[in-house]
Amino acid sequence: MSTKVKSPDNLPNKPGVYIMRDSTDTIIYIGKAKNLVKRVKSYFREKLDRPKTQILMSHFDSLEYIITNSEKEALILEANLIKKHRPRYNVQLKDDKRYPYVKITNEEFPRLIITRNLTKNGVFYGPFTDTGSVKRTVKFLKSLFKIRTCRNMNGPCLNCQIDLCYAPCDGRISKSEYAEIINKIDLFFQGKYSTIVRNLKKEMNEASRNMEFEKAAVLRDQIESIEEIMEKQFVDLVDDDLDQDVIAIASGDDEVVVIIMPIRNGKIVGRDDFLMSASQYDSSSEIIFAFIQQYYGYNRHVPKQILLDEDINDKELLEDWLSDLRGNKVKIKIPQKGVKLRLVKMAKKNAEIIKHQKKKMESALIELKKYLKLEKLPRVIEGYDISNISGKFAVGSKVSFKDAKPNKKMYKHFKIETPGPNDFAMMEELLTRRLKMVDRDPEPDLIVIDGGKGQLGMACGVLDELNLSHIPIIGLAKEFEEVFTPNSKRPIIIPKNNRALHLLQQVRDESHRFAITYHRKLRSDNISASSLDDIVGIGKKRKIALLKEFETIDNIKKASIDDLAKTKGMNQKTAENVYNYYH
Repeated sequence: MSTKVKSPDNLPNKPGVYIMRDSTDTIIYIGKAKNLVKRVKSYFREKLDRPKTQILMSHFDSLEYIITNSEKEALILEANLIKKHRPRYNVQLKDDKRYPYVKITNEEFPRLIITRNLTKNGVFYGPFTDTGSVKRTVKFLKSLFKIRTCRNMNGPCLNCQIDLCYAPCDGRISKSEYAEIINKIDLFFQGKYSTIVRNLKKEMNEASRNMEFEKAAVLRDQIESIEEIMEKQFVDLVDDDLDQDVIAIASGDDEVVVIIMPIRNGKIVGRDDFLMSASQYDSSSEIIFAFIQQYYGYNRHVPKQILLDEDINDKELLEDWLSDLRGNKVKIKIPQKGVKLRLVKMAKKNAEIIKHQKKKMESALIELKKYLKLEKLPRVIEGYDISNISGKFAVGSKVSFKDAKPNKKMYKHFKIETPGPNDFAMMEELLTRRLKMVDRDPEPDLIVIDGGKGQLGMACGVLDELNLSHIPIIGLAKEFEEVFTPNSKRPIIIPKNNRALHLLQQVRDESHRFAITYHRKLRSDNISASSLDDIVGIGKKRKIALLKEFETIDNIKKASIDDLAKTKGMNQKTAENVYNYYH
């Protein structure tokens, strides 16, 4: 329970958390203290040393405090309250909700899913900054360990038929056997790859002794897959079996790039970058402390060692808290020589490079604002394109860029209903359908369409019709890369080497790629639905078996009768039917 006061005079000599508010009762700062009265009184001195404290106290109106049993408890409570209230003057992870997590669901037979919503149910790993990488990892683990993916266990599904699921819905695997698989996935996300391989080899040898050769072969394949991914992704660097994370920062004007490189069994196993909100008045020590507190505070693997490029205040308190999380001793070190110092310098260099890249992105947005005479920076840019063949399989795409980078979670496909070929009318349908959703999908700062004055005029008509003419829109004509704007007879010519033009080209090209990829998929689905299904003797199971074996219709067409006959579930007669159909 918290107690609200106007001054520090009556605060207790005990550990706890203090919460500062402004005149509107908004929380502006949350801090922890070993001794509340001593710590809070330091804010009320006549001469305040730090500019940040002066600014903070100029907005101060009242404070409340919560007593804890120890400074370590205060540290945990402070982290939770900062995450909940996100006070203006606290250093904190910026926009961490945009990062995906991997979740093991809290079910009798758990699933592995990617989510951005943190709940109390299930086990979470993350956040991960590379969405593409985490999607590939989850796909790899699902196919490797054959865990279920269906929401409802309504009997064996397609994945079971193509040997991608053990089908717990059909009783083909026990709850304890399934739990062992989930434990392997847990070890994988903890970076304990050697432990997984060692356990799998033990299971494989045991299966061989029991003459369960099919099971042993599956385990052998799993071992080879994990060893292969380790071989490809991990970089040998350290002759050391320690479990380590390397952390370094690069400071900017109002945000800080933090790099973390996990090292497991002497190998660099990845690299993540995060943004921390911070001002020029926040010290490096404060920023690193806040990052460690918030990064490890939510169900994340805690290593034996954390390597930093500079010392921090309250290091012993952090070590004590991290040791509790891990279950044994954790040390924070600032290496002075050798391989560990090289690792810290490598992380620091990576942080500086990313900071420079972010500055370039900001520069591109500033240039674009200037050339297009926009009222504000176009932080959210959307691009649109149409793809079809003589009006058939017509699709539309919407891509979204946030802060000059693709924001793929906001991409969207549309099946176009307008009869064709009529690219103008199709684009009109695409824009109308998307912009009618601004209540669910917020409007962008800039719209980019592929084309010149004609296409732009049509698009402006859609905006007028929907009372959205305040949204800036341009047409980018591909032949001369001219930029057309509404109410202007002449195009804007942005220099070819300018970052603003490069960004517009990237948006235009990405919308084209996204549209044509979906168009090809629809064509491919149509081909597979209209050819194999017409062959005598080919039912659902044989169709799945052929596609699993040969992957594409083209490969099936090229296959010999003997190769077709060797496919699981096929016979000589049916193989001849398939061959003769395509020849």
